[in-house]
Amino acid sequence: MSQANRRRFIQATAAAAAGPFILPSRVWSADVSPNAKVRMAFIGMGKQMGGLLRTFMGFPEVDVVAVCDVDTTRREAGKKKVDDYYTANQGTGPAHKACDAYNDFREITSRKDIDAVCIATPDHWHAIITIAALDNGKDVYCEKPLTHTVHESIAVVAAVERNKRVLQTGSMQRSSAEFRIACEIVRNGVIGKIKTVDTQFGNPAKPNANPEEAMEPGLDWEMWCGPAKLSPYSSVLSPRGIHNHFPQWRMTREYGAGMVGDWGAHHIDIAHWGLGRDGSGPVEVIAPADALNANQGCKFIYDDGVVLTHVNQGRGASFFGEDGEVHVNRGKFEVIIKGESKYKFWDKEADKKTTLARETTFAERDLLADAKIRLYKSSNQLADFIKCIGTREKPICSEIVGAGSATACHLMNVAYYHGASFKWDPANNKIVSGAEAAWLTKDYRGAWKV
Repeated sequence: MSQANRRRFIQATAAAAAGPFILPSRVWSADVSPNAKVRMAFIGMGKQMGGLLRTFMGFPEVDVVAVCDVDTTRREAGKKKVDDYYTANQGTGPAHKACDAYNDFREITSRKDIDAVCIATPDHWHAIITIAALDNGKDVYCEKPLTHTVHESIAVVAAVERNKRVLQTGSMQRSSAEFRIACEIVRNGVIGKIKTVDTQFGNPAKPNANPEEAMEPGLDWEMWCGPAKLSPYSSVLSPRGIHNHFPQWRMTREYGAGMVGDWGAHHIDIAHWGLGRDGSGPVEVIAPADALNANQGCKFIYDDGVVLTHVNQGRGASFFGEDGEVHVNRGKFEVIIKGESKYKFWDKEADKKTTLARETTFAERDLLADAKIRLYKSSNQLADFIKCIGTREKPICSEIVGAGSATACHLMNVAYYHGASFKWDPANNKIVSGAEAAWLTKDYRGAWKV
């Protein structure tokens, strides 16, 4: 291709990517009117929900009708954000009904007029709220990791199946071109048989040890802890009011899954996409030396001999094959074939003569022209969910994907938490040997159960 044609190709691709996102005509299930909007509610009004709420409100197909949070300030701020948005964007139609605000998610999941919920609570609540929503006939968008234990992963998949609902998990890297193209290169054998995979993310969680702080009015701490241990109140776990950071409940075992569940649910997810392991998983989990104090080094072994390793110093998700390497992270991409870097945008300064779009575009053109395997193509994780509510098809990160990636994270945490190496049956989600079944679940407090 000439330089001129090459430039036009890139410009056309960039223009297409920058164009407006237009959803196709819906094919609704029989119980939903083709002219109806998706009436959505939002549960857990923290930092992560801010972006989710803004994006969903911007879809003309969505009508936001309720928010929920156990913190009064966040709850009221969420309601105001919705009401202000619809007031400013009302147009000439009938006045928009004021958004409802709740302390208890059950007031949302029991409402018959709500079609879908978005969940961005701490991890220990994900499965309980998700299952309640599914069992009440609602479609669900739930942040990753989808669950807090392996037991919950199994239960959520079963709930989706028995209710025939649509579920999307927030492992949104699958909706970015660099990750899809990287995985298609791997899946189509461009770098030969895969031998090893490195996934980079931080440390496993530790038991909560945050000191007690004075309780301020306006937070339902009993409900915040919910099914988990009722710990002394700490602003590290739940900062009061509006905050612009990700709270560190995620680094406690009682409420989160550490960086293994946080970023592992992104990069292990991409590793499984590239390895074709959706709905499956490793057959053996190898704990690192001194696992109880280790922060990295856990390994997965798959039935074809591929070894995945958790590393703290890496490049996101890295695939090493007989004939080359593929490395991918957010906004970063490199393909090495037979020792030579062929397509690379990794460092904005070092690689300033090119762009991510250029490198991925030409890698896809040159390496995947005759590809036999093409992966689900989505350019927007949230729009994909709304589209699939209409079509009733499985979205890019369905319950199978979300539960599988979460289960892998939980298996890794079992190795770190208990210092155990064990054999695993991914087809039946069962321990074969070396670990205890009790480690796949947790104790639930009070009446809360999964």
